[in-house]
Amino acid sequence: MTSGLALADSITLGGRNRTGTELILATKPFAVDNTAKSWWCILSTFSLWLAVIAGTLWIPYLPVKIALSILSGLLLLRLFVIYHDQQHNAILPTSKVAEWLMRGFGILALSPSSIWRSSHNHHHNHNSKIKGSHIGSFPIMTKEHYLKASKSARFIYLFMRHPLTILFGYFFVFLHGMCLRPFVMKPRQHLDCLLALLVHAGIAVALVHFFGWQIWLLTQVIPHFITYAIGSYLFYAQHNFPDVAFYEKAGWTYERAALDSSSYMKTSKLMAWFSANIGYHHIHHLNARIPFYRLPEVLKAMPELQKPKITTLSPRDIFRCLRLKVWDTELQRMVPLPSTTR
Repeated sequence: MTSGLALADSITLGGRNRTGTELILATKPFAVDNTAKSWWCILSTFSLWLAVIAGTLWIPYLPVKIALSILSGLLLLRLFVIYHDQQHNAILPTSKVAEWLMRGFGILALSPSSIWRSSHNHHHNHNSKIKGSHIGSFPIMTKEHYLKASKSARFIYLFMRHPLTILFGYFFVFLHGMCLRPFVMKPRQHLDCLLALLVHAGIAVALVHFFGWQIWLLTQVIPHFITYAIGSYLFYAQHNFPDVAFYEKAGWTYERAALDSSSYMKTSKLMAWFSANIGYHHIHHLNARIPFYRLPEVLKAMPELQKPKITTLSPRDIFRCLRLKVWDTELQRMVPLPSTTR
């Protein structure tokens, strides 16, 4: 850690703030994982998750089962973000064991590697572009485009950004968006998406058959619902917040997309643990190869990253983010839904 800080400091020139390529280069010393720590994070979280599932299955007291079901959803969220890091090659980039373990988890988590890597890499390379950023992200329309769009186009656009779509991310974002739709569109390329659907359905049938519908709800449905409701909202709010910036192609740079169009989600330490520091999203977008457990270290070490655009999980901030619908090119900010004449 000390050597990383020293190297990062050595890139600072004359004490001035770094920008552009210079700023991105300054993050490179942190983009190195600790193999033992990475494996510890994976294996300890997997072990906790499996223990909680076992408790949900075998502990006879319903209140305990419900508590464990909720905990299972939060642990699944942490595992998902760890999977996300491994898919970025931020942790264990040369480990074939980690790659296959995480590919298996991606199938269990309804985020198969074939679609996750392609859509999420596109998101990182096109984040905050008014045109082209819809793949792997929530779509963006300008106010002018929305007012000119057909009723069907408006309906689809608003449905994809609707709070209920985000709340029910388990069904709309993951079962449909990450599994069913990619397989239907490109079946040969996304066979793992079909496998994810079949595995998910097979687990559901087995749980109902051997343990009953209540255990199915507590072991599969509720945890996945919690994971994907929180995960979908985090992903939405970290790129759709009151002072977010969007750019035409000519004004876009990778650094600006990271710092102006990706928020710092302030959470409690406990929530930061369950979400594997995904709240440090502006740093993650600046350099996706930084392991999640080093992101707080980067924030402390680099003054240029210490005044991010902030949002939180408070009801007020959630409302402020969810009411944003279109990009107003004149005001240069996201605004609520405009009135229409049609």
